[in-house]
Amino acid sequence: MTTFGKTIRIYLADGTPSGIRHAELVNWTGQAIVCPRSRINELSDWNESQRPGVYFLFGEAESGRPALYLGEAENVLARLQNHLRTKDFWSRVVFFTSKDENLTKAHVKYLEARLITIATRTKRVELMNGNAPQAPALPRSERDAMEEFLGPLAVLLGSLGFNALQPIAPSNGGAEAPLAKRTLRFSIGKGRVDATGASTDEGFVVFEGSKGDAKVRDSLGKGYRTLREELLADDSLVIEGGAIRLTRDVLFTSPSAAAAILAGGAYNGREAWRDASGKSLKAIEEELAEAASDVTETTSA
Repeated sequence: MTTFGKTIRIYLADGTPSGIRHAELVNWTGQAIVCPRSRINELSDWNESQRPGVYFLFGEAESGRPALYLGEAENVLARLQNHLRTKDFWSRVVFFTSKDENLTKAHVKYLEARLITIATRTKRVELMNGNAPQAPALPRSERDAMEEFLGPLAVLLGSLGFNALQPIAPSNGGAEAPLAKRTLRFSIGKGRVDATGASTDEGFVVFEGSKGDAKVRDSLGKGYRTLREELLADDSLVIEGGAIRLTRDVLFTSPSAAAAILAGGAYNGREAWRDASGKSLKAIEEELAEAASDVTETTSA
């Protein structure tokens, strides 16, 4: 199936990217508004905020991890004003309503339930919802319409800089992420490190179940030591004898960061991670760059 590009329009209410923003995808009936907590009162001038919709409260949990509370309301602004009094952790809200005013209470309750399920599955943030509501029963046509609504919503949310709904490890790398299709392995010693992962547009993902060395060496930098401790603290890493094991897919900023955490010391990740034929990530990247250069030369000839 062909994937087409998308066009996003963003209106900066006061001309700054940190203030209130209104965003929409061309040819989609939904719309998003991003607002800092300190400017919620200004939303009273926005009719879009006084409709049924779903909202995302973004902030930081006591653990230091990114935190999210997901909700729905018939009047989003009224609910947000209540959350100013009852929830302290959040600093920004992103909410979605419909431009054609066709979202009903049943629709937004369905969206809320589905969005909580997706955010729970992606494990990008610490979800602050106390429970996972059950999606209400909708006629098939209405349910399908809401499922169709979810795709553009997730794209727009991610484009605004909030990745809570984006899977850490893409299930199918598209043309924009050719290396995400290739599973790479990092293996040293007699099983001291045995891990699999993939290079994505965001960084390097190490897959759940990968194993590393529990021993920390002097060559492991201070930043990596801190990251390793954080992963152990939130149970993303568990110690099993002399080994560590990932309990979920974990996104690292680079292949070297991933290799260092697993090996317990400094490592060149672009050489360490290799495909089934033994080709390093560095060699694969060079091949891709060379192929692109060949295409450019052919086109300009």
